[in-house]
Amino acid sequence: MISNTSHAQTLRASAGEPEKAESASSTSPSEIALTNVSKTFALGKGQTLDAVSNVDLNIAGGEFIALIGASGCGKSTLLRMIAGLEDPSQGSITIAGQSPEDCIKRHKLGIAMQEHGLMPWLSAWNNVAMPFRLAGLPIDKKRVDELLALVELADFAQAMPKQLSGGMKQRVSIARALVLKPDVLILDEPFGALDAVTRRLMNNELQRIWSQQPTTTILVTHSVEEAVFLADRICLMSPRPGRLELIEEVELNRPRGLDTMHEPEFRQILAKLTTALDDVCTQGSRQ
Repeated sequence: MISNTSHAQTLRASAGEPEKAESASSTSPSEIALTNVSKTFALGKGQTLDAVSNVDLNIAGGEFIALIGASGCGKSTLLRMIAGLEDPSQGSITIAGQSPEDCIKRHKLGIAMQEHGLMPWLSAWNNVAMPFRLAGLPIDKKRVDELLALVELADFAQAMPKQLSGGMKQRVSIARALVLKPDVLILDEPFGALDAVTRRLMNNELQRIWSQQPTTTILVTHSVEEAVFLADRICLMSPRPGRLELIEEVELNRPRGLDTMHEPEFRQILAKLTTALDDVCTQGSRQ
């Protein structure tokens, strides 16, 4: 059994921000508890596929967790269960003591995927405001304006998605995910479709946004470098059925910038996790 006691990273004094400013949300970031979580899919004709197996993990409120592993290892399945989009076949998941479904009903989960999902007939401003409409809530115009400013797109508020670059669309998507002040932010390869240069810049933007509005966050990524740059802890999953093979704490000061990627500590963690990922994938291919 892997020891995975939760560890809440805090913003360091170098951020120049008051320590009490934990979150812009009206409530504290939520702790997430996964207990013996497994997922098996029925394939028909009596066949099944074990996607995730016996995952135990505690995520502290305000912590940024990254899930890495080979393609098909169950990362996104695990993320979808946390987001309430799939039910576990075994075990339980709670967010601040409640089920993911209850959190969805209370609009406490924000989700951004690889596909930005912007409505092409709506402006950037109206795309960010859309969750208010879907929730049947009055639009908080100030909140929408604040988030567009936070993602540095205030000047593009009335632009249509076709007028925005790929990175700009993803920033609108992240602003939309944050607009209802969620307790938990779910990110499934949000920058996976971007070119390498834009992806690194977007990593830097996400780190900046998260540092200003810390939210309990779970990120699925295929990029070890992205995981090390963004996360407080990194969970390495085994090939299917996905289990937690390794949990690595990332003790790098915040705020982090692109120059962080050149620091010896960053390169050491990156090398360790890359080697661990290679070893896990090699062992899986031999089974």
